[in-house]
Amino acid sequence: MRTSTLRVPGADIYYEVRGAGPVLLLVAGGGGDAQAYARLARALEDRYTVVTFDPRGSSRSPLLEEPGEQRIEVYAEDVSLLLKEVGDGPAHVFGSSSGALIGLDLAARHPEQVRTLVAHEPPAVSFLPDAAHWTALLREVHDTQAEQGTGAALRKFAEAVNLPRQFDAAAELPPDTRRMLARVAANMEFFFRHQVRSFSAYVPDIEALRGAPVIVAGGVQGRPYMPYKAAMAVAERLGAELAEFPGDHVGYLAEPLPFAERLHELLTAPPTPRNA
Repeated sequence: MRTSTLRVPGADIYYEVRGAGPVLLLVAGGGGDAQAYARLARALEDRYTVVTFDPRGSSRSPLLEEPGEQRIEVYAEDVSLLLKEVGDGPAHVFGSSSGALIGLDLAARHPEQVRTLVAHEPPAVSFLPDAAHWTALLREVHDTQAEQGTGAALRKFAEAVNLPRQFDAAAELPPDTRRMLARVAANMEFFFRHQVRSFSAYVPDIEALRGAPVIVAGGVQGRPYMPYKAAMAVAERLGAELAEFPGDHVGYLAEPLPFAERLHELLTAPPTPRNA
């Protein structure tokens, strides 16, 4: 595995490259970093050049300026610059949660860089019938962090997006995943302070995405929960079927091998026609 750092406007982006084959860039969700996809990347490196990275403001990708409210569009520009750094053509992109929102923005504004985008449970809450409820709840998560600390905000957020099982089962996970979860917990203060409100307000550009090679996906165990329902709403607006993965919102952590096989299946399948 090769590691390096890329200077982008306002941040230094730490990234990792492993394997050989078509470029596959994995975009972590809020609080996540390159380690979130380590086991998934190892399961795919025999078929792809897998690129993982720490998003700006998280772990080993420090900001070079005082943090303000963060924007999905800026993170998508970071991804665009990283793709130019590691390859010379369109790449496969996988993003989960807010990483899926970043992927959708990249595909809308830089379609020439995207060979296939798999957007796993993008929390596009504005597309939900109870959007006002979710907007208020995520604003409450932000306020809880400011008033009661990151732990209280994390508990409220985890319950909202069906994460408790993953945290409760952390002792059963491999050591590298437990270390990643500890680092993510440290990153969550930044997420709650500077990302959760603005990221949840992001509205994907459906018109720009209609002709893009986008696959919207959800975890089969997450069907009752907001992230899956939001993914379904995005797929419906695109006139596409929702692809399902093993597990729930973070199935790539709990079931990396079947998750990797499902991702490879989607990346190598012929395009599926969409409804008008």
